[in-house]
Amino acid sequence: MNRYAMNTRQDVMTTDDAQSEGLVLTRVVNGVMTITLNEPKTGNALDVAMTEALADALERASGLSNVHCVLLRSSGKHFCTGGNVKDMEAGADLMQGSVEAVRERLAGSLHRIPRALHALPVPSIAAVNGAAVGAGFDVALMCDLRIAAENARFSESFLRLGLVSGIGGAWFLTRIVGVAKTMELTLTSEFIDAFQALDAGIVSRVVAVDALDAEAVRLAETIANSPPHALRMAKQLVRQSAEASLPTALEMAASMQAILLCGEEHKAAVRRFLK
Repeated sequence: MNRYAMNTRQDVMTTDDAQSEGLVLTRVVNGVMTITLNEPKTGNALDVAMTEALADALERASGLSNVHCVLLRSSGKHFCTGGNVKDMEAGADLMQGSVEAVRERLAGSLHRIPRALHALPVPSIAAVNGAAVGAGFDVALMCDLRIAAENARFSESFLRLGLVSGIGGAWFLTRIVGVAKTMELTLTSEFIDAFQALDAGIVSRVVAVDALDAEAVRLAETIANSPPHALRMAKQLVRQSAEASLPTALEMAASMQAILLCGEEHKAAVRRFLK
């Protein structure tokens, strides 16, 4: 049980209507909000409805005080197979109409997902099973940590359809594996398995298929059990330090540490530690 938050053993639905509740399921237990992509018949493809439902859930997660970690997972055989190719062919996809209209829809709909995950004040984990392809791969990259089942496969597959990543994959992937490896994955559209992803630093661990959910929850609850104010600052410090000069990073570290050292959360943690 998370000792830093009250009423953590509760289920919190964060979607507005029955259709959205079916596509994306959410609940909060022990400080962990689990967000489940729940359209296995399409491989949890990011069609318009799924995009909006996922964005809604992620945006609301930021405002819940009893959430200290977000776990993104899926039902069915695949994590997320990216855009729905059948919808693209039928003209029911976001990417239809004039160039300007498509650009506006991407910014107003699909881009809600990377903006929400990047702005999330608490750590996020993607638990990847089966295929994480195209935009599905990119959504996993947006999380702070990724844990993969042994059957996971990843592909930055946009060129197969004559496209590029319209959801920010190039920005996230280059920061994880560097420009050269990003170029290789992008320009070849090749699939890599879970262990290749581990070697490349895309995932932090690989587990048996039937152990994925339990391991992901264990990791999420371990993170969520940290002092919440310090946890949020730790995430912010790591992210900002990765793109800052050393003097700037040291200044941020000193400011955050001073705030925490003077706070009651730190003093209470010290007392618990000494006991």
